[in-house]
Amino acid sequence: MRKIKVGILGATGMVGQRFVQLLEGHPWFEVTGLAASEQSAGKAYEDAVAGRWKISADIPAYARRMKVKECRPNLGCKLVFSALDAAVAGPIEEEFARAGYVVSSNSRNHRMDSDVPLLIPEVNSEHLALIKRQQQQRKWKGFIVTNPNCSTIHMVLALKPLMDRFGIEKVLVTTMQALSGAGYPGVASMDIIDNVYPYIGMEEEKVQTETLKLLGKLGSNRVEDAKVAVSAQCNRVNVSDGHTECVSVKLSKAATEKDIINAFENFNPLKQLKLPSSPQHPIVVRKEADRPQPRIDRMAEKGMASVVGRIRPCSVLDYKFVVLGHNTIRGAAGAAILNAELMKAKGLIG
Repeated sequence: MRKIKVGILGATGMVGQRFVQLLEGHPWFEVTGLAASEQSAGKAYEDAVAGRWKISADIPAYARRMKVKECRPNLGCKLVFSALDAAVAGPIEEEFARAGYVVSSNSRNHRMDSDVPLLIPEVNSEHLALIKRQQQQRKWKGFIVTNPNCSTIHMVLALKPLMDRFGIEKVLVTTMQALSGAGYPGVASMDIIDNVYPYIGMEEEKVQTETLKLLGKLGSNRVEDAKVAVSAQCNRVNVSDGHTECVSVKLSKAATEKDIINAFENFNPLKQLKLPSSPQHPIVVRKEADRPQPRIDRMAEKGMASVVGRIRPCSVLDYKFVVLGHNTIRGAAGAAILNAELMKAKGLIG
């Protein structure tokens, strides 16, 4: 198979670095272009990230001497992964889509656009039908597909099998989110050492609105939001990677604890597609009383799974559980890569 040439926008940031790492040796995609700000443009990648490389492994050999370009649609590839900061992502992604690129974006700017798929492949692959409307309406040769917020994605992966089997009416979630989710340099040390920081700008709103679009049904022109009440409280904690979320749900149909576990363990709608980044078990169930934990469980299925534990009855709603997931792998770069793999499998990327 001839590999598809791809580029990375915002390649020097924390999520951009994760793209660089995860795409090393990818069987379908070959990174041929790295792009970032004007300050980084013209430098070799290893020089552009000198002192700021925050991934535990070394910079991949393929990327070290690759010259960083500006974020303009002259990267000589078909597909770009966007790790751009929200302050600049919107118009840059549009410029690439207008020029004929497929943009698989981790940025929030276009997630809630009515003609842009907000995608989790295991949850709502049918929403890719919005692409045709997007291209017709905006007169673009290319298109944009987004992945959700890093905390939303792991919660919704856990909610989807429950939604399908039992229906969901209400969701309460309290998140404990890792420092890497704040980017670099992130949260000031004096704000987070010996502390829990109980505010992440716009995070609660993103969890509440994105969940409804992801679980919604595709109508003739847009996604009709799911009729679910979602309330989120989001906190930053002193953990390097891995978001932990305490979730309570009210179901539409009665279910036993065994039913809930069965729904989680048998959820794998992508199994037949055999996508390179697709986890064998999208939801990993831990039955120990003290799991999941970020340090132990965040790399389950190479960081691409949501790990669920502490499943038990809830005295206010119906059931409660803890879900944990790696926020820069499945919650960010890995999610966008899996989205692109699904699009290739569906014939949307040639």
